[in-house]
Amino acid sequence: MTTTLTPPGAAGAPAALSESLRAGMRLERTAPPCILVIFGASGDLTRRKLMPALYSLMRAQRLAPSFAVVGVSSTEWRREQFVEEMRAAVRDLAGLRVEEDCWQSFARNLRYLSGDFDDRGVYEQLKQELAGLAPACGFNLIFYLATPPSLFPVIAGHLGQAELNRPLPGAPPEAWARIIIEKPFGRDLASARQLNQTIHQVFEEEQIYRIDHYLGKETVRNILVFRFANGIFEPIWNRRYVDHVQITVAESLGVEQRGRYYEEAGALRDMIQNHLLQVLAIVAMEAPARFESEPVRDEKMKLLQSVCALGQGETAMAKAVRGQYGPGIILGQPVPGYREEPDVSPASTRETFAALKLTIENWRWAGVPFYLRSGKRLPKRASEVAIVFKSPPYLMFGAEARIEPNTLVIRIQPDEGIALRFEAKVPGTDVRLRPVDMDFHYGSSFGEPQPEAYETLLLDAMLGESMLFARYDFVETAWSLTTPLLEAWEAQPAANFPNYAAGTWGPAEADEFLAREGRAWRRP
Repeated sequence: MTTTLTPPGAAGAPAALSESLRAGMRLERTAPPCILVIFGASGDLTRRKLMPALYSLMRAQRLAPSFAVVGVSSTEWRREQFVEEMRAAVRDLAGLRVEEDCWQSFARNLRYLSGDFDDRGVYEQLKQELAGLAPACGFNLIFYLATPPSLFPVIAGHLGQAELNRPLPGAPPEAWARIIIEKPFGRDLASARQLNQTIHQVFEEEQIYRIDHYLGKETVRNILVFRFANGIFEPIWNRRYVDHVQITVAESLGVEQRGRYYEEAGALRDMIQNHLLQVLAIVAMEAPARFESEPVRDEKMKLLQSVCALGQGETAMAKAVRGQYGPGIILGQPVPGYREEPDVSPASTRETFAALKLTIENWRWAGVPFYLRSGKRLPKRASEVAIVFKSPPYLMFGAEARIEPNTLVIRIQPDEGIALRFEAKVPGTDVRLRPVDMDFHYGSSFGEPQPEAYETLLLDAMLGESMLFARYDFVETAWSLTTPLLEAWEAQPAANFPNYAAGTWGPAEADEFLAREGRAWRRP
């Protein structure tokens, strides 16, 4: 049984309330005039995410008409080639309808420079290009590093030498320069600290936007609103009522063409250290004094500092499970194991599945375990947070009664929404119980499409809104939690890989991991 919640203005809602809902939706933010410089402009990220997001923002009139993009890459393209490649990416890779008038307006201010990222002359040429664009397109600058992480300090250093870490000469006093840095931000605590130090030599912290696309997802952003704008949930959001919390990111895909990257990263670095710890902080943080960037980021940081360390060596390994997929079946089709993927060692011990238990030592969460898991080649694609509440005494319904605990599930992707599971009486003369769901779906409840995560994050960076970006201390604290486990796993490689078949929910050890505490993983 599913009960669908319908907000005012959605299909089936009172017509008189529809206009008020849509009136609220019209309160849209618009970016100021600025120039976005994309390093790595010929790469996959630019084609699949950045350029489609920018075109969508332009089509929605969220960008200034004079907005400009300068692509920088080692690929030897002419400007015309760059424009056509980006048009094809928007149409073919993102599946967006290219409206001719809108595209021509967007493409008018696309520029392209080719050269080596370690060539100082490229940055001097870039500075001249920006100086020529600025009078018409605005003096505000954003530099997006869509490159391999090894190039982050190289590019930042050259930007500093070219004095592009500050507004251009002749800029008005309110002009700004910012830098957006993709993940992974370091590969362990030491490298993250070193990268922060290097970037801070060139840019101030308020200029730096460390991007995590998960934080741009509508459902992740809605967690804060759900918690703090609804008086019925916050009073039970604590150790008195919550038994445990599960945060899951499951992927049915394998490593595809990213074998070389994944051999260096693995599931713990790729997903848990950044995405899942960010979601954990939002789910468990205290209410900020104001719904603004720094108060929210302060509370997230306080929460992460309250997470108990995993310990070292065997102590850390006892709180986690790792796995690697072997051959199996996904959607009825045979798929290879991780070791048979391109650019993967036939004897690889890199994990493609990781699960761990974290505890938070503060007044709200002491004694409540948080279970995090992420894996590739699982049966389905699903990202969710499950708040599992404590069970009530149910002897009154008979010793044979089986009552499921109330569970609040926040679905991040796909089928974004929120479901609350509770017990109800089955119609009839006997007293029989059955769990039912109250289900809210983003797709059917609002009359507006959801923006892609990169649309939200790019617009926020242009507006100077840093709430959804990671601060340096959060990044370093996240690495301090996961680095001991990474070191323990690398010092003691797994001897039983592969230990789960593609198309299953991970290794048997992961189920045993929770079963020892009388719990079980939720099946999304």
